[in-house]
Amino acid sequence: MAELEKEIIILLQKIRPYLQRDGGDLRFVSIENDIVYVELLGACEGCASSHITLKEAVEAIIVEEFPNIKRVEKI
Repeated sequence: MAELEKEIIILLQKIRPYLQRDGGDLRFVSIENDIVYVELLGACEGCASSHITLKEAVEAIIVEEFPNIKRVEKI
């Protein structure tokens, strides 16, 4: 596993408790072409607000920490 992947997984571990409070979760899938792919789990799967959570929370935190990442997408 590449160092960047490890660092992103560590950062996601810090974000996950906030999602889990509302019954949701996410899982790191991969990084391809500077795009992070995650799988939304639990209540996040069908939530109408999941796109906002993904972009305005998860993506914002990852891009702030890792400026070379272009965006975060769900699979």
